[in-house]
Amino acid sequence: MVMAIRIHETGDPEVLRWEGVEVGRPGPGEARVRHTAVGLNFIDVYHRKGLYALPLPAVPGSEAAGVVEEIGAGVTEVKVGDRVAYAGVVGAYSQVRLIRADRLVLLPEDIEDRAAAAMMLKGMTAQYLLRRTCPVQRGDTVLIHAAAGGVGLIACQWAKHLGATVIGTVSTEEKAAVARRHGCDHPIVTSREDFVARVKEITGGRGVRVVYDSVGKDTFEGSLDCLQPMGMMVSCGNSSGPVAPISPLVLSAKGSLFLTRPTLMTYTARREDLLATAAALFEVVHSGAVKVEVHRTYPLEEAAQAHRDLEARRTTGSSVLLP
Repeated sequence: MVMAIRIHETGDPEVLRWEGVEVGRPGPGEARVRHTAVGLNFIDVYHRKGLYALPLPAVPGSEAAGVVEEIGAGVTEVKVGDRVAYAGVVGAYSQVRLIRADRLVLLPEDIEDRAAAAMMLKGMTAQYLLRRTCPVQRGDTVLIHAAAGGVGLIACQWAKHLGATVIGTVSTEEKAAVARRHGCDHPIVTSREDFVARVKEITGGRGVRVVYDSVGKDTFEGSLDCLQPMGMMVSCGNSSGPVAPISPLVLSAKGSLFLTRPTLMTYTARREDLLATAAALFEVVHSGAVKVEVHRTYPLEEAAQAHRDLEARRTTGSSVLLP
């Protein structure tokens, strides 16, 4: 028997329980992976609260790195002993798990396990947002909310690498300094500044080409007002709560805007897309254009405290849970 964090009901962090679970041998197409590091992400909070419902009881967590212990019949993607990582497959808050082998990505030698666990979901999210959902071009001005968060720090560096002027929102002066060190040209501290007014000031009234908004309810309407005509609103998270329904007429009235709500799971559903997305991430990390820093670690059994810190915005960048 191995240990895992499970939820039997949705609610506050206290519903996260450290308990023994049975993990069997891999079936056809599956691999058994022993985790070495598990990523902490806001989607884990959504699963715990029930915003994104899981069949209960459930093991939350959507990204991790580890070593393949055993493979089932027909598996060709990995072999026993391979260092692997994955993102977007729920069940990571466990010492050991079974997973479809075609969801695993082989780790390059120069990517350490903790960094891999911190970058797979966040980094591949940044990749599809910046390179596929609304491809950033040199000379663009973009707005990235939660710029000092896990996705935010990677996205700021990557957008800067692509030649964009990067505006980012943060909640404190300390986080503004962190964002600035990671490529954010204009950090906006929302506790003392109106981000819409500041974006208009920074852009000379033109607005930005795209907003990447992982905050949700608290920033959605203001984000629309930051866009230039025919700009794109990318709603990619709900850390402040889900966005209320919107009439399409709002988009026309504000300048023929585009609105999308993408997910990593859709963009990496095909294995070839998963491998290409991961390869692009590994490339920018290998080149030094994007640095992935693990700012904090927690024992996996202390996942509840990690959730409290994440929701209270006491974290910056990436945090990792250690089995």
